[in-house]
Amino acid sequence: MGTSAFAGTDEQGNFRLELGDKLKYVPLDAMATAKLAYETGGGCMHQVFHAMITMLAKSSSADAAKFATIPTALAGYGWAGIVGQGTVCGNNNATGMLVNILDDINGQNNAVIGATFRYYENTVLPLSSDEFVAGIGSTAEKSALVGKSTVANSILCHSSISNWSKANGLPFVKKGERCKRLSASITFHLVELLNRAYAGEDLSALPESKPSEEAQACQSCHGSETTMGSAASVKADMECTTCHTGHFN
Repeated sequence: MGTSAFAGTDEQGNFRLELGDKLKYVPLDAMATAKLAYETGGGCMHQVFHAMITMLAKSSSADAAKFATIPTALAGYGWAGIVGQGTVCGNNNATGMLVNILDDINGQNNAVIGATFRYYENTVLPLSSDEFVAGIGSTAEKSALVGKSTVANSILCHSSISNWSKANGLPFVKKGERCKRLSASITFHLVELLNRAYAGEDLSALPESKPSEEAQACQSCHGSETTMGSAASVKADMECTTCHTGHFN
């Protein structure tokens, strides 16, 4: 028997996720997964990652049993932008962590990550429709704790929380219900994107999976392979003008 048959297993032959292992995705119920994320504690990254892995472990995936072995508590470090540092939001961190271990979904894995990040940057969040609030098991009364939904304009926790705080006159410590719903919102959209990719849709062709026109304009000089003049080489698709005012204003 080839040695590859034993890859990713411990001495007892039990599966153990190894670098490079890829597990099969199957379509999930977006609202049910979002509800689980809302009900899960441990911060935003853990909410999203735990909900996705748990649902896949209960799914019809050929790798369901393997998903069940993944210790989702590892994602607990991502709260408030990595242990309170306000950097990359745990919702985005969890998205990358999950998609990185998924087998190729019609060549759309990178597009799923891009589309999720751009959605986080540019959408009024958390979702607040009556249907969504009821679907995740929250209540209209708790909506008062959320206040106005806002646009992050960045993939960073710092920007997301700051914009929400300014719009609602609330401090960081009051973010609980807002961030629980935000994690549910991103989980919902992530499942939708994965399901669409699984169905064969070309997400990479959609504007929502690409950087904004402003960010693409920045990349024309600040490229990853070539630059213009003394311009720094940059590898990023995130919004630029959130932090950088540009050169022409």
